[in-house]
Order: sequence, then C-alpha cells, then structure tokens
Amino acid sequence: MKKHNFYAGPSILPDVVIEETAKALHNFAGTGISLASISHRSKEFDKVMIDAQDLFKELLNVPEGYSVLFLGGGASLQFAMVPFNLMNKKAVYTNTGTWASNAIKEAKLFGEVVEIKAKDYFSLPKGFDVPSDADYFHFTSNNTIFGTQYKQDFDLNMPVVADMSSDIFSRRIDVSKYDIIYGGAQKNLAPSGVAFVLIKNDILGKVDRKIPTMLNYQTHINKGSMFNTPPVVPIFAAYQTMLWIKANGGVAGMEKIVAEKAELLYNEIDRNSLFVGTVAKEDRSSMNICFVMKEEYKEFEAEFASYASERGMLGIKGHRSVGGFRASTYNALPLESVKALVSCMQDFENLKK
Repeated sequence: MKKHNFYAGPSILPDVVIEETAKALHNFAGTGISLASISHRSKEFDKVMIDAQDLFKELLNVPEGYSVLFLGGGASLQFAMVPFNLMNKKAVYTNTGTWASNAIKEAKLFGEVVEIKAKDYFSLPKGFDVPSDADYFHFTSNNTIFGTQYKQDFDLNMPVVADMSSDIFSRRIDVSKYDIIYGGAQKNLAPSGVAFVLIKNDILGKVDRKIPTMLNYQTHINKGSMFNTPPVVPIFAAYQTMLWIKANGGVAGMEKIVAEKAELLYNEIDRNSLFVGTVAKEDRSSMNICFVMKEEYKEFEAEFASYASERGMLGIKGHRSVGGFRASTYNALPLESVKALVSCMQDFENLKK
C-alpha cells in the first residue's frame, strides 16, 4: 500500500532528494568518501555550499546586498539571534501561534516587545499600526499548529524580519521588502539539523551591545557559513531540494501546485458533512490544513484517524494543543496524496450516512 506523508515536520522530501543524498552518503562527488565523513573544507563540499547559497538567491530572485547563511540550532536559535543583532530598545511582533510566541519570549530578554495578536490563533491580526520607533517588525508567515498563513509581504518603513520555516519556496515574495528571512529547513527544504538565514548585509552593526562570536551574524557572513563545522548532510539535501524546485518550475511552479492541493482539500472539508475547518477562511494556510469533526460527529474522530491510517494516510493527527486533524501539504507532497485523502474522507462520510 502506498503511504501518503502528511507529517508537519520533519516532513516529506522529494524522492530524488532522498536518492541523491543516499548516494552521497556512500560516495560523495566521486571522492570514495561518505558525505557524512567528508571534510567541510574539502573542495567538493565547498562547492556544494557556494552553489546552495547561489541557488537560494536565484530561486527567490534576491537583489544585491544579501547573504545566505546555513546555520545549526534551528529556527529556535534564530529567535534569540535576531533580537541580539537587531534590537536596541523595542521591536514589534505579531503573535500568531506557538512558534511566534516562543520568538516573543526570547525577544523580551533584549528589550520591549509590542505584541500584536488576534482574539485567538485561528485568525490573523489585521489592520494594526506598527510603532514607528521600533527597531524592527517580526512576523511568522505560516502557523504550522493552528493553520494560518500570511500570503502577502509587509511594506513598512522599518526593518522587516520573517520566520518562514514552513512556507519558504512555496510562494513568490518580494525579498527587497525584508531584512531577514529565516527558518528551520525541516518542513519544506531539508532534513532537520540546519536553519537558513537570508540577511540584508547593511542591517547589521547598529546595536550597542557586544554580541558573542557564534551569535553574531557578521561572523557567519564573513566566513561563508563555515566559521564552525556546518551540518553538511542537511545542507547537501537542501541543495538537492532547490535543484528539484528549479527543475519543476521554480517558486512560481511550486506556488501553482500548492494552491491546487490546498483548494482541493479545503473544498472537500467545506463540502463534507462530517468535517469543518478551524481557521477563518481568509487566513487559511496552504501548507498546514487543519480541520475537525463537526460537533455532532465528534464520536467518530478516533475512528476516522484509524480508518485513514489503514488507507495509508500518515501524520494527519492534529497537534496535541489543537486536536482534530492536520494535513501538511508541503512542496514535495504529490497531488496524488491529497486526492487520496479526499477520497478517504468521502468514503468515510458514505460509511456514516
């Protein structure tokens, strides 16, 4: 039976990425040495690092004056690195879920945080004012747990920072409107173990505090992400994923198929008599699609989870803080898998009629 991988992260990767990474783990670039044991200073891996940084910029149409970093510590470390490097006194954060809340917690160690939040995490805050004296504005573009997503760029007269852990390369963005874009790679780009940071070079050097060497973005820019030993295997896999994205229409191609998958599943959620979406329709994520049983059918929730699992649907259980169901439709998830889940939902509905 075919398995359909809807896990929220670590999540599905393109088959070719897994195959090429597996080959490299046995014999990397014809060296006769495993990727897992090659020197990061070798010319073979140095080429991977440079090519990955260049391709990252190419796919996002990055203008001059930006650097791409591949760092350890995941997005969670970036929650501290961003304010360490950018905040003098005050920053503005939208609080749209668990990960945004965690970023706010770290930022409060460095200064005042103006927190912008909707009435709950099932909708996004809108129509808010951003204090003009803030050092930067931070938002999390996609909420993996609750299933909301900002699908537009913020155009502000201040530095803009975005955590794009779970929707990077899934939609076109205007990079010139951002000063830092960061994220953990394990949701839409690579295996866990590396974070990406796209940073505008001239945003740095404006805080008064001394910054520890490893937490200073300038350290990693100066050394091309090679100040210390980088996570070579996830970086190689990220590069392979970006090659796959380029070969499949680039970010515009990803955006098209992501929209098709999301529309197909949301249409079924709205049509099906057993299920209901949990998020305000205008704020629905195209990456993490959350839904529950309607109140009168709650007794069937565990039964549907079991039924779906038997049909090969893996990872659709909702986050423990929300419950219900969540289907993560990242770039690498084929349309076939969404069609299989829709068919599963329809068949279960027919069983209960």
